Amino acid sequence: MIDRPIPLRRMHEVFQVHPIAALLGPRQCGKTTLATVFAEAFKSSKVFDLENPLDVQRLSAPMTVLEGIGGLIVIDEVQRKPELFELLRVLADRRILDQRFLILGSASPALVKGVSESLAGRVGFVDLGGLTVDEVGMESRDSLWIRGGFPRSFLAQDDVASLAWRDSFIRTFLERD
Repeated sequence: MIDRPIPLRRMHEVFQVHPIAALLGPRQCGKTTLATVFAEAFKSSKVFDLENPLDVQRLSAPMTVLEGIGGLIVIDEVQRKPELFELLRVLADRRILDQRFLILGSASPALVKGVSESLAGRVGFVDLGGLTVDEVGMESRDSLWIRGGFPRSFLAQDDVASLAWRDSFIRTFLERD
């Protein structure tokens, strides 16, 4: 894993002003990993991954579940349940149990629009892209140039594995989107 201090610092800055932070970026850029690292710094945190059927089931009555949790609440892949935006607005306005919400999702126009419309004035945005030279170090800049900034491609065992990952990613990206 590679340290990403700039987006981590940005998330702390957002929470100084807003009860909700939206961590947005392309698929596979490291949003979930970064959110996990961020959540570990809180004495109380709860993570919901909306690609996990158990977490989706846990949030079948979201108000009942979320209003009783204090600290940091992370909701990964929030775009899968857009009805949560209105609920988050209500919870953010109540400011109970010192709640903070970190929502993650791929930066699709529909997600950004939903967040902006429902959570205006309550949310700050943190954009996460690929790895940078500042994060990997100058000694790894050639590898970054060749392998790209997606963490799995950059950290692959060798250039062949990195290329295979990128080929697969591009194919799934083109077929899915």
